[in-house]
Amino acid sequence: MMKKRKVPLRKCVGCNEQKPKKELVRIVKNKEGIVSIDLTGKANGRGAYICKNIDCLEKAVKGKKLNKALEIDIPQEIYIKLKEELTKNE
Repeated sequence: MMKKRKVPLRKCVGCNEQKPKKELVRIVKNKEGIVSIDLTGKANGRGAYICKNIDCLEKAVKGKKLNKALEIDIPQEIYIKLKEELTKNE
C-alpha cells in the first residue's frame, strides 16, 4: 500500500482559508528586506500566501494583510506584478 503523502497547507492572507500550497502564490521577503513573488515556493525568507484569484488579492491589499504578514511595506510594483500573475492564469 502506498503511503499517502501529506499535502502541505497554507493560509491565504486574503480569505484566511487553508488551501494546498500548490494552489497559492507565495510572496517572500528575504533577509535584505526585498519583497518578491516566489513562483517556485522555494526561495529563502518569510513567506505569505495568496489564492490565485483577484478577489483575495484585493482583500489583502485593502486590509494591508501582506504588509502585516511580512512585517514590511509592500512596494506597489509587487501588487502590480501579482495582479499580472493572477490575471494571466485565468
